Amino acid sequence: MVDWTRSKARRLRSLFRRVARGGDGVARVGRRQIYILPTGNGLRFGAVLFVMLLGSLNYQNNLGLLFTVFLASVALVAMHHTWFNLLGLSVQARGGPSVFVGDDASFEVVVATDGKRARYDIGIPAGATRHQAIAIPGGDCGTIRIARPTLRRGLSALDEVTVETRYPLHLFRAWCYVQTDATTLVYPQPAQVAPEPGSAAGDTDPRPRQGPEGMEDYLGPRPYRDGDSPGQIDWKAYARERGLVVKQFGGDQGQEVWIDWAGLTETDPETRISLLTRQVLDAAEAQVRFGLRLPGLEEAPGRGAGHLQRCLTHLALYDVQANDPLQRAA
Repeated sequence: MVDWTRSKARRLRSLFRRVARGGDGVARVGRRQIYILPTGNGLRFGAVLFVMLLGSLNYQNNLGLLFTVFLASVALVAMHHTWFNLLGLSVQARGGPSVFVGDDASFEVVVATDGKRARYDIGIPAGATRHQAIAIPGGDCGTIRIARPTLRRGLSALDEVTVETRYPLHLFRAWCYVQTDATTLVYPQPAQVAPEPGSAAGDTDPRPRQGPEGMEDYLGPRPYRDGDSPGQIDWKAYARERGLVVKQFGGDQGQEVWIDWAGLTETDPETRISLLTRQVLDAAEAQVRFGLRLPGLEEAPGRGAGHLQRCLTHLALYDVQANDPLQRAA
């Protein structure tokens, strides 16, 4: 029943005109793209006016009739101002910073006026609630920040927003549907613990490496075992509720760590990507040089925030079906 209701609502919404983006990416609200209906308060106000009209006619009360007509005139003028409050607005949306799966993707909707007249009570509905409404001075712009939940990696697109107003008396609600092209990059959700780079999944034994004394490099994390030194525990990971994880070090500082798709044995591609994401984050936190190998794609070893962002972007946008021969065969 709920799915049928939602499907019917989507079909109904498809009949409404959208405010299309211009060549500059800005959508401008026109006359034939604004819709208006009474609010709950407006319906109650209309019912009161109807009762007042019946009473005034029944008792032939001219003063009551005058007052009823005056209130009806106020409502009509308010309806005009509600509709006119959206006319000519310019709307443009842009994506926010990258997030991980499970976090809210943020977007900014910039609303600007086309003249010297100020606009009031401009908002964007969010389900049963409403984002904070803003007032826009004449010739200026205002920003409304909205958040959307993320369920999968990749680009989270904000294809359409509903801009509404109830100014000035909240007796009527005017709204329009605005098309946008804003996107926010969603990184894969990192696994709680991943095997060290280059080892098979589930192999948590540290690999012996030779190097000068005191010149040790990061090898990767492994689960805590009885007898491990407290100084080797990754307390930051424990604070993030990833459990007790031990950092492994060895080798020399000049060694490069390769984070390789082929080094994992999980059959589910998304599980592999989640493990690779954890390895990338751990290697970046340890400040070692690391590279990333995916089927059909390779990122040379490096370090720093820019290198980390490139690797996470590769993992977020990686198309398993297009690049992995085993997945294509399946």
